[in-house]
Amino acid sequence: FKSVFFAYQRQAATQCPSKPWGFENSVLFARLDAFLERIHDVLDLMQTIMQFSKLARLEIGGTKGKSLSSNLSGIYADFKQAIEPFKSATYNIVSVEKTQFEDDFFEFRITVQDLERRLASVIIQGFDDSTTIMARFKLLDSFENLLERDVISAELE
Repeated sequence: FKSVFFAYQRQAATQCPSKPWGFENSVLFARLDAFLERIHDVLDLMQTIMQFSKLARLEIGGTKGKSLSSNLSGIYADFKQAIEPFKSATYNIVSVEKTQFEDDFFEFRITVQDLERRLASVIIQGFDDSTTIMARFKLLDSFENLLERDVISAELE
């Protein structure tokens, strides 16, 4: 939609240079931009839910395995609590007029950052507890794309 608008705007400027197109872009697309930003936030929420849902079935081995697996269960339980406002939301999450989503999503991101730090700590402890290279690779492989999250990857470096 925007590309068509800008194409016609350029065309109008070349065909009628004495009467430039008088529409303000930011005013014209403010609602569309807000909607696209909301959709991006919803996509981020869904990807985070998919990534963290893997914690429900993970078990860590090794001498500290039971303790670390228990920590994973606690992280997953806290994550389930963090997504509860979205599961029980009475508002339409894609409606840009509803600012409650912004508040809920902000709190969610803060909680997820804390959970990512806790998860990174568990991964580091499991990595240090692993006695073989194969066990270390298996540990890292079990966390798949969770390792790509910014906070976790920064903690692991």
